[in-house]
Amino acid sequence: MLRSSLIIIVSLLVVSNINAKNPDIKILNKEAKSKVMEFASILKPSLKKALKTEGPASAIKICSEVAPQTAINVSKDSDWNIKRVSLKARNHKTAIPDAWEKSVLEKFDMRQANGEPVAKMMYSEIVDGEFRFMKPQGVEKVCTICHGESIKPEVKSALAEHFPKDMAQGYQLGQVRGAFSLRKKL
Repeated sequence: MLRSSLIIIVSLLVVSNINAKNPDIKILNKEAKSKVMEFASILKPSLKKALKTEGPASAIKICSEVAPQTAINVSKDSDWNIKRVSLKARNHKTAIPDAWEKSVLEKFDMRQANGEPVAKMMYSEIVDGEFRFMKPQGVEKVCTICHGESIKPEVKSALAEHFPKDMAQGYQLGQVRGAFSLRKKL
């Protein structure tokens, strides 16, 4: 009986160790997508409401204050770290990509230019003991108010106030504007 129990315990430890070295990518992708949905389900309605009730200047304030705090809150109660990044960053405190993120964003741009819909894209891999995941954000009609090619002067003024180094303008519908970037230590 003792021997059987020992065999079971050792087997469980071996399986546990194998799973730690070979995590289930499908499960990690599912978890990451869930975190992206959680983040987006908080941010997007806030932005739309601010745009509708108070105008673009209020929405810009949401992006400058609420978006970074939302990323912190969504990350806080989990073992995920989530942020938004872009090749043309608006918020230089939180949105500058690291080398891995920059490479993935460039690949997203190429995929979009080759006709792949942004909504269907994602990318993940294990890098230095971490699971890394990115899901691009595509430019929708509502995004063009603050990120498009033709931005009203009052919006430009509000952008300059909140984001003095803003580069996130000049986008067209369907382009990759940035991405949700997640990482999880394994």
